[in-house]
Amino acid sequence: MSISQAQEQSVLDLVPTGVYISGIWRDSSDGKTINVEDPATGKTLVKVADASYEDGQEAISAAHEAQEAWGRTAPRFRAEILRSAFERVTELSDEFATLMSLEMGKPFAEAKGEVAYGSEFLRWFSEEAVRAYGRYSIAPDGNNRIMVLKKPVGPSLFITPWNFPLAMATRKIAPAIAAGCTMILKPAALTPLTSLLFAKVLEEVGLPKGVLNIITTSRPGEVTGPIIKDERLRKLSFTGSTQVGRKLIADSADQVLRVSMELGGNAPLLVFEDADIDKAVEGTIIAKLRNMGEACTAANRILVHESIAAEFSQKLVNKMSTLKLARGLEEGANIGPLIEEKARVAVHALVQEAVAKGATVLTGGQIPEGEGFFYPPTVLTNVPATASILRNEIFGPVAPIITFKDEAEAIAIANDTEYGLVAYAFTNDLNRGLRLAEKLEVGMLGLNTGLVSNAAAPFGGVKSSGMGREGGAEGISEYLETVYVGIANPMA
Repeated sequence: MSISQAQEQSVLDLVPTGVYISGIWRDSSDGKTINVEDPATGKTLVKVADASYEDGQEAISAAHEAQEAWGRTAPRFRAEILRSAFERVTELSDEFATLMSLEMGKPFAEAKGEVAYGSEFLRWFSEEAVRAYGRYSIAPDGNNRIMVLKKPVGPSLFITPWNFPLAMATRKIAPAIAAGCTMILKPAALTPLTSLLFAKVLEEVGLPKGVLNIITTSRPGEVTGPIIKDERLRKLSFTGSTQVGRKLIADSADQVLRVSMELGGNAPLLVFEDADIDKAVEGTIIAKLRNMGEACTAANRILVHESIAAEFSQKLVNKMSTLKLARGLEEGANIGPLIEEKARVAVHALVQEAVAKGATVLTGGQIPEGEGFFYPPTVLTNVPATASILRNEIFGPVAPIITFKDEAEAIAIANDTEYGLVAYAFTNDLNRGLRLAEKLEVGMLGLNTGLVSNAAAPFGGVKSSGMGREGGAEGISEYLETVYVGIANPMA
């Protein structure tokens, strides 16, 4: 899709640019702003409020004050708000996709896919809102009765990343609304516009004031740090780097907050000798290049059986070398820019180090001329085990290929990382697939597919990739406390 500057501006005009606290949009308390840039051009799209410490304190106060009444609302009422939000976001699908492409860079078609995925959390949790079941039973000794009920955790702080501006917001906000929790959302300063438009949608469909509060800020330590230490906060959910996640877990210890952490990844993608190579290549393209590779779920290490490595590598090169590198709103764009120059420099440094240690570049590997933060789809072979690119999250469109001799070696290489978010495997052997599900140290496995994310499935990892799950039947549990009531035998 290609749209005019006037159409782009009309979408930007939909977005409120202030902080949103207790149902009111306003400037930050000290009047400061953040420039939101188009990574395809480096030009400023719009300025948004840069929240201060005082704004953060007002946000936690608003969430705290709204919690009691919101927690008592009927589950069906909360469900209908979520359903209405789903329908409204779907109606605005083109606008949301355009906005994400402008502020984050992803191709329009891919942004439309995120709208479909992100909005599905609203529909899914509209259905889960009325299913927060408790239970009543007779104690094993036949005396007391056991009643177990669920109630909202309480005010929650959400810190979301820049790479999936809609889905990261809906994945946290939807279950919190369903459970009856009030919220403070701090979206990434690089891509706040989609979250602001989404908050406007929730306001339009009747979410009561104070239930959701949004603070955009370039001063997270000053603003969210004190909120995490505030005794009124009861839940922290963060998606981002493992380094930052570790610090937030430590900061949350004083208040013994419920925490959900979706952190870094180093996803292995395993291609076995019996795999359908063409399907494996297609799956690799999806797992590697979704969001230009800027995803915690991106395939970071491509492990291919030595007997098919040459054929697989050539077919992957044939596919990746034909992809169009362009601004996301340009017709036919396949790969958009990286989020900022610092990110591009980091990706290129990993490639250069790997090459210096003996890796071979089959395609890509050079920074293109011109404006924007583009980096071409790149395939590397002969990557040595000592290369940093096999240890660090690449967060770019680079596929390093290494080989293995047998299943045991593939599993050992795949598990040789501190991370454990997701793995992908391509094989036509069902028993092998089941063995991999049991042996790979990950929270998710894509078996003969390069895409695992689904609102109806639990998303999350193990080891340094985090704790807790988002989505699926498990997702709402992160926002519910379990209360046990022991009742004297009513028959005595």
